[in-house]
Amino acid sequence: MSTNSNPSFTVGSKSFTAVAINTASKAGEWIQSKLGDFNSLHTKYSSHDLVTEVDKGAEKMIRNLILTHFPHHSILGEEGVEPGPLASQQALEAMSDAEYLWIVDPLDGTTNFVHGFPFFSVSIALAHKGEVIVGVIYNPISNELFVAEKGKGAYVKGKRMQVSSEQKLSDSLIATGLPPDRNHALPINLNGVQALAPKVRNLRIAGSAALHMAYVAAGRLSGFWEIGLNSWDMAAGALLIMESGGTVTDTLGNPYSLGVRNVLASNGAVHEELRKELTAANAVGTL
Repeated sequence: MSTNSNPSFTVGSKSFTAVAINTASKAGEWIQSKLGDFNSLHTKYSSHDLVTEVDKGAEKMIRNLILTHFPHHSILGEEGVEPGPLASQQALEAMSDAEYLWIVDPLDGTTNFVHGFPFFSVSIALAHKGEVIVGVIYNPISNELFVAEKGKGAYVKGKRMQVSSEQKLSDSLIATGLPPDRNHALPINLNGVQALAPKVRNLRIAGSAALHMAYVAAGRLSGFWEIGLNSWDMAAGALLIMESGGTVTDTLGNPYSLGVRNVLASNGAVHEELRKELTAANAVGTL
């Protein structure tokens, strides 16, 4: 997938997408090499929000690789931000004027990683003046690299992705998460789980928002929602879904932007039905 014909995706001869792919691949390989071999485990926002030195080491690697190619770009990474929703919002606002902003989750699915559950990923997105133009999600365990460029489609292992074809919720496989914010986000999300479980083909809660969104783009899931996410959880996945023909909004139905925290993503066809069910269940959140 060449990007050199489009100057908005290159600086000099360096392709943004190529750097994102290379960076995610190297970080993912390093993370995989540490599986079952890490020494320290800490909690961040709550006892359910884990971080290891692998998260921090992967983010440092990603920052170094990006800045080697694009030293004047800004980087917003999960491990560089204090825990909690307010800090996340403030960190994004502080960088909102950046022309080029890389948005990085070095290890999305840390709890899975800690337990050896093979569902975690590296998520790297690049926003130009607030709009995501490149998104890469890499699962090192399955060696699947999901790549999207704005206006150029989305691909996995070189094959063009297309969202699923389900037309109604009763035929749909839907994913969500169990947020680490046990006081606010989790009860709201559980409202949605309880309401939707009888109305969909089935629900999945696999522990990586980025990979869930990549799976919506690849047609493996019909939809995904979650309350209380951060920009680094969603930025790459949102572009993957939109470039695969799907729809990404907040849970109220407003268009996706980097500031969205309560996300609703789908193949498009079941989007409105899913939104209505979440609204009726008081599961859309208020942020």
